[in-house]
Amino acid sequence: YVAAVYEHESILSPTPTALVERRSALELMGRNLDIYEQQALAAARQGAQIIVFPEDGIHGFNFTRSSIYPYLDFVLHPQSGKWNPCREPYLFNDTEVVQRLSCMALKNKIFLVANLGTKQPCERSDPQCPLDGRYQFNTNVAFDAEGALVATYRKHNLYFEDAFDTPPEPDYAFFDTPFAGRFGMFTCFDILFFEPAVNLIRQYNLKQIVYPTAWMNQLPLLSAVEFQQAFATAFNVNILAANIHHPTLGMTGSGIYTPVKSFIYHNMESYGGKLIVAEIPVITTDYKTNLEESPGRVSEKGNEQSPPSFNAEMMYDNFTFVPVWGEKGELQVCANTLCCYLNYQRAVLTDELYALGVFDGLHTVHGTYYVQACALVKCGGLSFSTCGQEVTDATALIDFQLWGNMSTPYIFPLLLTSGITLDFADHMGWKNNHYFISKNRTSSGLLTAALYGRWYEKD
Repeated sequence: YVAAVYEHESILSPTPTALVERRSALELMGRNLDIYEQQALAAARQGAQIIVFPEDGIHGFNFTRSSIYPYLDFVLHPQSGKWNPCREPYLFNDTEVVQRLSCMALKNKIFLVANLGTKQPCERSDPQCPLDGRYQFNTNVAFDAEGALVATYRKHNLYFEDAFDTPPEPDYAFFDTPFAGRFGMFTCFDILFFEPAVNLIRQYNLKQIVYPTAWMNQLPLLSAVEFQQAFATAFNVNILAANIHHPTLGMTGSGIYTPVKSFIYHNMESYGGKLIVAEIPVITTDYKTNLEESPGRVSEKGNEQSPPSFNAEMMYDNFTFVPVWGEKGELQVCANTLCCYLNYQRAVLTDELYALGVFDGLHTVHGTYYVQACALVKCGGLSFSTCGQEVTDATALIDFQLWGNMSTPYIFPLLLTSGITLDFADHMGWKNNHYFISKNRTSSGLLTAALYGRWYEKD
């Protein structure tokens, strides 16, 4: 099927904390919706059957709970009955944004997914009802090609979003299409948690995901395109991921991903939006992971000096590293219950420092979640203290096999190359209770090769 995602540079309110009238909120959102309209048309002209827009694309961000109120639409959840906002605009008040999105879908005969702020009045008798008598949700809406609202999803894992409430129960949101079967839906930070993302995919055996996001890139392990691809690979799904484009805030990185191929956009240099349209296969069966004989435990060489281990901060976590020296070798590094192993060979020795790092613990900055990670990274400079820094360019071509005795089945294989481009492993999978990833010769200089494990039970 043919899919489209649009990375949108949203027109932002200069004063998001100021209280404004609904009229001026609609005017600002209308300017973003004008751009959406052009992109929906462009996508449809290229044969796209579905288009996805990013999180916060219509209203922007940095609101307070009260300042976002004029920007919120009322949205009826599809469970409550059928509704086509374009054809039935008078059913509810404050649905101007939803109507425009519905009409875009109808006019272009395209499935359309977008993100907006919604409101829902609640009763004093509801113990979770906020003091102002309403819920405010960060909401995805999906429309079919006739403009009917077919699914809504209220973001569960909020990322410092004071304007919004967490829904009382996680939404499991999905909708059916004639061209690719069932699509599941979640938002941004949700991708790192079991609820609802993993549970949704497992419970409904989903193979297609739509994913609006407003992701601030964090190298070396959580760049948007890097993690989106890893998620598609780990769960054997197609992901249509639309991100916001604001390079000054570190926000870029959208794509259409299959487990074995990707069409991505990552651009920290220029401004403006970007439409990606690609034809991808409908996944019906599981890709078989290529298993190969992975070497056993690293043999202890009697007389060779193993390199010194050192600690450095990466992604706000205290990693234990060993340097990757010379043109080839075998290394291991351990922390808590996790041991990571690396066999490597470099085509040409470059004057770049690489290190093999391990972390097995609770990540506590910008969210709390348990991570088990084995990571081969390029360091920022030549001193140990630079390992773990954000690096975007590299020249070293390295053949490697990386493995670890992970305690969780949820492993995201990361493979990032110079210029924030993606590469694909030759082989990966479980072998003798170890998860491994191997690659002969990356397509360009290696930035990161990592096994990023999420141990959800220990969050």
